[in-house]
Formats: sequence, structure tokens, C-alpha cells
Amino acid sequence: MKQETPGRGVRIAGAGAFVPSRIINNERIARAFPGWSAERILEKTGILERRYLWELGEDGRAVPPPDEDMPGCPVSNTDMCEVALRRALAQAGLEAQELDAVFLVTCTPDELNFNHDAMGLHQRLGCREDAFALVIDDGCGGTPYVIDLVQKMMAGGRFRTVAVVASTLLSPQLHPEVYTDEVVPGPGRKPLNAYLSAYVFGDGAGAVVLRADAGEDTGILASLSGNTHEMLVLRRGGGMMRMPYQGRARPADMAFVVDGTTVADSYPRYMGQCIERVLEGRPELRAEVRRYYFHQPNKRLMERFTQGAGLPTGAVALNVDRYGNTSAAGMLILLAEDLEAGRVRLGSGDLVLVAAVGANVHYGAQLVRL
Repeated sequence: MKQETPGRGVRIAGAGAFVPSRIINNERIARAFPGWSAERILEKTGILERRYLWELGEDGRAVPPPDEDMPGCPVSNTDMCEVALRRALAQAGLEAQELDAVFLVTCTPDELNFNHDAMGLHQRLGCREDAFALVIDDGCGGTPYVIDLVQKMMAGGRFRTVAVVASTLLSPQLHPEVYTDEVVPGPGRKPLNAYLSAYVFGDGAGAVVLRADAGEDTGILASLSGNTHEMLVLRRGGGMMRMPYQGRARPADMAFVVDGTTVADSYPRYMGQCIERVLEGRPELRAEVRRYYFHQPNKRLMERFTQGAGLPTGAVALNVDRYGNTSAAGMLILLAEDLEAGRVRLGSGDLVLVAAVGANVHYGAQLVRL
């Protein structure tokens, strides 16, 4: 894990988010995917409800939106990302034509290939022809990982203005055959049932606009990213080796299945390392951190990590109990909500820390003076 300090100041110019208004409580999700009771879901995860873009039928099947156009009403991953990015640009006071690149972090695109959703954003917002548009297939740890990548490119002078967008969209893939099936994570391991993951995830999108014009001791003060190799979330289907018609895939291979035991062990370890390493060059700033924006696997794990790390409970932003686990989008949604509520302010000098680990495994962290 290598920490780098920017050579050219990069700041957060704006942030935006979109979270669906449809609330799916524990009673509904437990009826759709029998396994745990609503009370047990709350006890084990701390999640009261999650937000879905698509409706959930009583039979556990996702209900597609009407075919007719519904102006202003997002129905897809690209739609959610567009709302979040437009809000981030508006807060930054910038036009889409000023963007040098759009990087979209998601593992739930509307279409899998050819950078579909990022190209859709590029077209809808009217970005310059020479502005890059890329989808980065990643999950929970992908956002600070990509921000670290972008910060290094911006510090080198290649870009001046870049949007990092992150999203997750679980609701369209919900199906009883998929999310009541099992996968075996490895030799000698007990099977994992996919219904446990259906209880956890929710839909949403977040975005930040980064600008390479920060003053001295402002913007991203320290940034890091890295890779290790643990399968925290399994999704084996969809690639060339497990096409449904090959007879090599079972229904749960199309689900996002969290290996809860591995996550519970690795999350505090990697998150603790991220915090320590991103602060190691500026230890005097530790007490000054006003807010922490972390990936939120579930509320119970967050509570245990916060307590074990000795962090002030009120300083750790949290919405997983109301929105569900929004994967790569969670940190940006939290930041956008805090900015909207005035808990932190751009240009104020407020110090915040972003950190995440996830999937198989990307991790990253940033120490940022707003």
C-alpha cells in the first residue's frame, strides 16, 4: 500500500447524488426471499429498509417500469448517474463541456459492453468529443481506488476537470430462482445463500467533480490505493466461462453474493490500514478530521469497526440503515447529502476522510480538505 501526495492540487468542486424514493422494508424483502425474518434482518444487519428503482413484486420478481417514456423519472443505471452528475456539476458551477473525462464506477451497468453507460452520460450531457468516457467494472472499494488514479493523472497535468461517478442498481436483477439459490465460495466451505445479499443491497448513484486548481494545503492532501486478492463478493455468471446456455452456470451465479464471514474479517483490517496510511504523512491532522465517509457493508459491521477504531460515532457518516448497501456509490451519496445539509461545506477548510475496501479486492482512501 503506497501513499502519494499530489504534485498538483486537486480539489472536490462539487458532489451530487440520486437515491430512489421507493422504500422496501424488511417485511417486504423477507416475504419475497424467505430465509430470515424481518426482525432477524434488523438484528444482524441493522438495516431497516432499502431503496429500489424498480418495484419488487410479492413473488420476488423485479417489476419493470412502464414502457412509455417518463420524463424526469429515472428507470435505469444511466438515468441515476445522469441525475447525480448534473447535480455535482451544478454545485461546482461548471458545464459538462469543461469535463476532460467521465469515469463511471459500477458493476451493474444497463448494458455490459463497450462502456455503454459512460458513453450514454457523455452523449446526454454533451461532453466534448475528446473527453474520455469509461466504465470501470468495480464494486465497493472502487470509488476511492479510481479517485486515486484520477488524482495522479491530474497531478501530472493531463486533466484539469474530471467527473467520477459511482452507482449500483440491484433491483432489476431480483428473481426468486436467483436470490434463493446457493453458491459454494471455495473447497471445504459451506454454501452461501443469495437471499442474505438480497436483504443488504439498495440502489443509488453519486458523483464528484474534481478540479486541478486547489490552493496550498487544500484539496486532496493524501491519497492511496491498492490491490489484494480475497473474494468478498461472488458473481460468477455473465462472462464467457459461465453463459447460461453453456450448462455451466446455476441461478445464483447471476447474483451478487456477499461472503459475510470473509467481509467481517477483512473489512476492519483493510479499513484500519487505509486510515492509518492516509494519515501517516500528516499525523497532526487526525484530530481535525470532521467527517468520515466509508463504504458501508451493513450498519452492525460499521458500528463494530467505528468502536474498535476509536472513531467518534457522530463523525462517521451513515445511511446504510435507510438506503441499504449502495456499494461504490455509498461514499459519494454520503458526501453529497452532508454538503446539502451543511454538515460540511466546500471552501470551508473542513477536513474529511474517504476510505473503502471491497469486491476482490480494491481499496483506497483520501484525506481531503474541502
